[in-house]
Amino acid sequence: MANHKSAIKRIKTSEKKRLHNRYYARSMRSAIRNLQIITLK
Repeated sequence: MANHKSAIKRIKTSEKKRLHNRYYARSMRSAIRNLQIITLK
């Protein structure tokens, strides 16, 4: 575990950003997949 205040803050913010990015990456993958399905029909 981090000891410095800035390092603790960095861990928290990077975790939030990671979850946020994961959501948008997942959404983009789903949108691309749906678009491919539509164009194949």
